[in-house]
Order: sequence, then structure tokens, then C-alpha cells
Amino acid sequence: MVLYGKFFIHADLYGYKGIMDFLRNFPTAPLAAMAVMLALAPFYPEPHLVEKLRMLSQGELSKGIDIFDLFLHGTPLVLLLIKLFVLKNKSGD
Repeated sequence: MVLYGKFFIHADLYGYKGIMDFLRNFPTAPLAAMAVMLALAPFYPEPHLVEKLRMLSQGELSKGIDIFDLFLHGTPLVLLLIKLFVLKNKSGD
């Protein structure tokens, strides 16, 4: 425990263990819904994630808003993949 101002905060809250505990305890269904919705939004004409990944592969991803958009739409999908693959494999040991 570490004292920050008036509050005691667990020292490993923001470390690797804290993130894994957060993902382990976070319900899978809402994370999956969030990942699918943000990965495919907007549905027409082309999902932002597809567009930004195409821009990244072509070397055209240079604007700050485009990089932010890639992280915004891709983060829930990456977290879901980590939760499904890494955490499920560790629980099987």
C-alpha cells in the first residue's frame, strides 16, 4: 500500500498484475459487445478500424486524430483477445 495524498492505493494497481486482474474480473459479454461495436463502427461505408489498419499498412497513418481513432476502435478488441487467449490458457495450467 502506498499513500497518495489522503488515499491508500495498492502499489501494483497499475502494473501487469493489476491489468490482468482487471481483465480476469471484467465480464466477457460486455467486453465482447464493446469490442464488436467499436471494431465495426461506423457500419457504412467502411469501419474505422479497417480503414485505419489499411492506412497503417500503406504508411498513410500520420495525423494525430487517425492514430487516436485506431487506438479508440482497436483497444477493446485487443483487450478481448488478451482475455480470451492469455487468461484462458493460464487458468488451464
